[in-house]
Amino acid sequence: MNNQHNQHLFLLVLATLFISTSGALGKHIDMPTPVIIWWRASIAGVILFIFCKYKKISLKINSKKDLILFVLSALLMAGHWLTYFYALKLSNVAIGMLSLFVYPILTAFLEPLFFKIKFDSIYIFLGILVLIGIYILAPEFDLESTHVKGILFGLASALMYALRNIVSKKLLSNQYHGTSIMLYQIGIVTLVLSPVLVFMDTSGIATQYPYVLTLAILTTAIGHSMLVNSLKHFTVSTASIISSIQPILGIVIAFFFLNEIPTWNTFFGGLIILSTVAIESVRSSRQ
Repeated sequence: MNNQHNQHLFLLVLATLFISTSGALGKHIDMPTPVIIWWRASIAGVILFIFCKYKKISLKINSKKDLILFVLSALLMAGHWLTYFYALKLSNVAIGMLSLFVYPILTAFLEPLFFKIKFDSIYIFLGILVLIGIYILAPEFDLESTHVKGILFGLASALMYALRNIVSKKLLSNQYHGTSIMLYQIGIVTLVLSPVLVFMDTSGIATQYPYVLTLAILTTAIGHSMLVNSLKHFTVSTASIISSIQPILGIVIAFFFLNEIPTWNTFFGGLIILSTVAIESVRSSRQ
């Protein structure tokens, strides 16, 4: 049992590493944010469709109720991606990713409302830690500050990401494969964002395609599918908090590839936020 847990934990951490590339890529790619998201979703959708056919993963939707859940989760994912990338553009990779990672605590508070899971009072303590960390990230609340705007977009992204993961968990419990869930979500995102190809400049793909391909394949098709599949073995709250190591990885990647050096406030605020990872990792391994 312990070996199985460690294997599932390793795959979750690996998925987190792949997803961590989103920060540097989102900041670096020089195209309008909705256009980036459209390319990200459309390319990843093709990859996942081929994978599902190869593995003979069923793409059948069993009921209209499930169809509504698919659409809802996709719209939440679209909102999460858009607000997250705006957070990266307005601030930097460190602040954008750290503000997003309030979502594990939001998940912990929201999950008992959707599943028969007893609320654990430890999450109140973890929530307080995260709030302190966010305060250190932006001690002066000034809406004219691009960093504060970035944090607010990051927090909005966190809420939508938490809700998207909860809806995905519900679909998993209805016996859908994690990869098929991801395929439907990004397929719907592609359709919803298609009008941006008419109203926004898309010419940047000619020079940005290597980064867009990496974002679509490694970050999205592989990383996010692995994350969704991990929800079979962890509660959404546990998986979310463990994957909160993502900002550390993202900041390291941004340092090497974008030469972004975090401030001391970012270090201290991030340390407090990410201390929840160690706490929840130890707790989950003992359950």
